[in-house]
Amino acid sequence: MAGNNSGADALFILLGAIMILAMHAGFAFLELGTVRKKNQVNALVKILVDFAVSTIAYFFIGYGIAYGVHFFSSADVLAAKNGYELVKFFFLLTFAAAIPAIISGGIAERARFYPQLIATALLVGFVYPFFEGMVWNHRFGFQDWLLHSFGAEFHDFAGSVVVHAMGGWIALPAVLLLGARRGRYMKNGAIAAHPPSSIPFLALGAWILTVGWFGFNVMSAQALDKMNGLVAVNSLMAMVGGTLVAVLMGKNDPGFAYNGPLAGLVAVCAGSDLMHPLGALVTGGIAGAIFVWMFTLAQNKWKIDDVLGVWPLHGLCGAWGGIAAGIFGLKGLGGMGGVAFMPQLLGTLLGVAVAGASGFAIYGALRATMGLRLDPEQEFQGADLSVHRITSTPERESNW
Repeated sequence: MAGNNSGADALFILLGAIMILAMHAGFAFLELGTVRKKNQVNALVKILVDFAVSTIAYFFIGYGIAYGVHFFSSADVLAAKNGYELVKFFFLLTFAAAIPAIISGGIAERARFYPQLIATALLVGFVYPFFEGMVWNHRFGFQDWLLHSFGAEFHDFAGSVVVHAMGGWIALPAVLLLGARRGRYMKNGAIAAHPPSSIPFLALGAWILTVGWFGFNVMSAQALDKMNGLVAVNSLMAMVGGTLVAVLMGKNDPGFAYNGPLAGLVAVCAGSDLMHPLGALVTGGIAGAIFVWMFTLAQNKWKIDDVLGVWPLHGLCGAWGGIAAGIFGLKGLGGMGGVAFMPQLLGTLLGVAVAGASGFAIYGALRATMGLRLDPEQEFQGADLSVHRITSTPERESNW
C-alpha cells in the first residue's frame, strides 16, 4: 500500500507540474498577442529560454536554498518513493519559472535579451527561493515569529504572494528602470495606443493559463490524500468573478475581459483551500476591479509603460489575495479558519518589500553595467529582427 500511495502521489504532482508547464505556453501567447507584430518572435523565445535558465538555476542553487535539498546522489537514491522528490522539484520549478515569465510581459518590446537571462538566473537562483523557503518551508524563523506573536502563520496555499506578488513587484522596478517604449507618451501629453497585435492569440494565452491554473491551485496539495475539490470550485468562482467585473468595468474591452479571469485566479491562490466559494467569488471580483482600475491609472495617469499590466495583475492582485485569505478564510465569513488578518498583512508586505528591493538592486546593477534596453534603431526595427534576425510574418516567401 505504501508503494501504491507514493506512486499515486508522484503521479498526482507530476500531472500538476505538466499542467503548469503548459501555462508557460499561456504566458508566451498572452505576450505574443499583446505586443506589436515586430516583437512576437521575441515573446515566444524569451519564455522558453527563461524556463531553461530557471531550471538550471533552481536545480543547482534555488531548490537547495528553499528546501535544503540537493540532487547529488546516485540515481537509485533519487528514484526512491517512485521518484516523488524529483517530481516535487519539477512541480515547484514550474512555480519558480513563473517569476521571469511574469516579468517578461512588463518589459516587452524594448528589453535586451541576455541581461534579462542573467536577471532570471539571479532571481530564480537566489531571490525567489529565499522568500519561498521562508513561507513554505519555515526557514529563517519568520513563520515561527508570526505564530508566536499572532497565533497563526502566514498562509499562502498556492502562491498569491510567493509567486504572483513577487513576480509583479520585481517587474515594477524593471519597468521603471527601462522606461516607456519610444513613442508611447508624447511631449504634448498624448498617448499612443500601441494596440495588441492579435486578440485571438491573447485570448488563447489567457485560456491556456486559465486551464493550467487548476493544476497550479489544486495540485498545490502535493499529495493525493490532501487534494480537495473546494480548491477547484473556489478557483472557478474567483475566475468567474474576475471575468464579469473586468468586462463590465472595462466596457467590453477584450484585453480586460481576458485578463479578468487571470486577476481572479491570481488573487484566490492564497486562500483557495480555506474560503467558501462565495468568498472566492468576491475575492475574484475585487481582483478584476483592481486590475482594470490600476492598469488604466498606471498607463494613462502615471505613464508607467507596463506592457501586459503585470504589476496590477500579479503584483497588486497577488497582494490582495494574500490579504483576502485573512478575511474570507475566517470562520465568521464561512471559511475554514486557522488564519488571522495580521499575519496575512505582514507576510504580504514582506513579500512586496523583498521583491521590490531585489528588483531595483538586480535591474539597477544590470542597467549600470550592461545596459537593459535595446538602442533606438533596434527598438524601432523590433526585437524580432534585432535579436533573432527573423520576423513572425515575412514580407515575402522564397521562390524555392
